[in-house]
This record gives sequence, structure tokens and C-alpha cells, in this order.
Amino acid sequence: MVADSWLRSIAAGINVDASEPPITLDRPELGDYRAEHPLSRIFPLLYDVLGQAAQECDSVMAVADEHGQLLWVCGPPDVLRRAEAISFVEGAQWDEEHAGTNAPGTALRLDAPVTIRALEHFVRPVQRWSCAAAPIHDPLSRRILGIVDITGGEDVGLPQTIAMIRAAAKMAESELARLASDPEHPLWRPSLAAGLRDPVALPAAGGLHLQALGRPDLVVTLGRRSFRLSPRHSEILVVLAGHEEGLSGDELAVLLYPGDVTSSTLRAEMVRLRPLLGDALASRPYRLTGKVTSDWAAVTARLAAGDVPGALRLYRGPLLPQSEAPAVVRQRQDLHEWMRAAILADGRQELLINWTQSRWGADDLEMWRRQCTILPATSPLRPRAEATASRLDAEFGS
Repeated sequence: MVADSWLRSIAAGINVDASEPPITLDRPELGDYRAEHPLSRIFPLLYDVLGQAAQECDSVMAVADEHGQLLWVCGPPDVLRRAEAISFVEGAQWDEEHAGTNAPGTALRLDAPVTIRALEHFVRPVQRWSCAAAPIHDPLSRRILGIVDITGGEDVGLPQTIAMIRAAAKMAESELARLASDPEHPLWRPSLAAGLRDPVALPAAGGLHLQALGRPDLVVTLGRRSFRLSPRHSEILVVLAGHEEGLSGDELAVLLYPGDVTSSTLRAEMVRLRPLLGDALASRPYRLTGKVTSDWAAVTARLAAGDVPGALRLYRGPLLPQSEAPAVVRQRQDLHEWMRAAILADGRQELLINWTQSRWGADDLEMWRRQCTILPATSPLRPRAEATASRLDAEFGS
């Protein structure tokens, strides 16, 4: 496999000593492209499953699209700085034709999980690294949507790593299949704007869908468009989504701004927002028109139905976690505490473990303590739970 890949790298004209993958997605373009890509829907899941593990092993987790463009690269700052030296950065092109033999590019070429160890890389500067990657497929067409990868030191070459990555890719495909079966959460496909070589048909227009869980900004899906809003516009839509009857300017301002604000400030924001939403935003009173769905409403519905595992699968983190708008803060706290209380009341160990593996639950002392009481003494997870609970208790407990 490696020999065949080296022959393809030679045929592509890769310089064994100096070839550096090009940056094919600049920063502004990268953000818009990622927001449109189907993998954005399951990136938080991949990060929860692999991202934390990569950080603990001084490695980086990367997710690439179907052409080998790196969309996300996450890891410890010092490892990310070293990865920059070989252009293993967001927006770079890591297919075999541009980067030679490497796990993301070769997995993409072969449509199979691949481990590339140190000297097996074609380009010499990359031979200080080992990497393992697996493809993620569209649940309907089975075409490749992208690649998930772990890149780091010698430990990445162990069989356990590729097994973990393969399992994460299968989990991602299962989540995509669930999303694809839900008409309220259609899978979006990238447009040609970001340099894709083959267009994919977009779903039919209909409704307004909002995503703001675990994000600093809100992603709007409107008709055939998907785009991000500014932090203030994100807060406005979160508030309006919770008030179907609409709000006056004064009422909306009270819910948005922690302190006093002039009415002209809000009016200016609404003037800038209206061209983005068109007829989906009405005034007098301000309100969203048509069918409105959101990721936080979907979690709420699952919790209300008593489906705690389903709610946790949909929960991507606190609602607009950086927002200080009073209404958003209250809604964020209510949903987060409801989710947390439901998990504690349910008590199943897999739910507790999933919560503490997330970014927002990693320091939840009560969750770790509960794991210590329910995990069997023979469980390999028990020592970690006890050690983490002891550390958090020393830092925050009483």
C-alpha cells in the first residue's frame, strides 16, 4: 500500500525534500465553507470522541473534506505550532497529489482506514510524524464526505488508534443517517463557492433552521442558503425564536442588552439583519415568520419526552456560550441545567461518561463522583473517574 502510494506521489511530481501542501481555503472563505459542509453537523461529536483523546496524547485531530482540504485542526497549542511547520493547518490541501503519502490523503484515495507511520510518509519533513485516518461516508449515497485523522508521535501508529478512529467515523455516519432521516434537520451540501470540483444538489427550500448550541455564533439555514450571523444578530434570533407572537422594540432591547440602550441601537441592528433574512423577519412587532426550528428546541423536545439519550446526542454544548444577553443567559442556563439534571436522574453510566467527556462537562465534579459510585470496581474507567474526582475536589470541592 505504501509503495503504491509513493509511486503515485512520484507521478504527481511531489518533491521529497521540500513539497509543502498549498493553502486552498483562506480564512474568510474557510469559515463560510465549513458552515455549509455536512461535516459541520457532526464535528462536535468527532471532537468529543477524538479531540480530547488527541490532546491528552500530544496529538492533533483533523477533519478534511472529500478533496483533502483540512477544515478543522485541533490540539494542544505547542503541537499545533509544530504542525504549522509542515503546513498541517486549516485550509491546507492534504490529498496525495499535493502532499504525497499521508494518512488523510491515502485514506481518501483508497476509501479505507489507513495508518502511515513516520518514515512511510513520502515527504521527509513529515516523517517526524505518524498519522491514522478513516473516511466518513454520506449515509444516502455512500460517497465520501471527508476524513477524520489523528496526527502525532509514535503512539499514533499503534493498532488501538486506528480502531478508535474507525469507530468514531462509524459513529459519525450513524449520526448523519439520523439527521438525514429528519426532515427538520436536512443535511446540507457545500456549494461551488469554495472551489469544489463537483456540485451536489441542495435540498428543497423550506423553513428557517437555527443552530446555536456550543457555538459562539448562530448558523442560519434559510431556503438553499446556510450562513453565520454576527454575535448580536445571533442573540436576536435566539430571542425571537422563543417569542412566536413577536416583541416590540423596547421588549426586545430589554431581553438583549444587560444595561440601558437607546432604541436607535436596536433599530440599526435590525436594519442590518433584514437583508440577510428577507421575508423571514417581520416587524411591528419584530418576529420570525414561517416554520422555525432550532437545535436547542430539538433538545428541549427530547427532554420533555423523557428521551435523555436522544437529548444528549443532540446537545452540542451550551447555547451561545459567550453571550451576555439576559434572555440568552437565562435560556442557556435553563437548558444546560435541565440536561444535566436529567442525566443525573437517569443514572446510566454511558450518559454520565459521555457528559464528562465533553468540553462543557469535563470539570463537573458531581458527574465524576456519581461515576465513582456506579462503575464496577473492575471497570477500566473507574480509576480515571476516581482520579479526576479527587483532583476536582481538591480544586473546587468542599
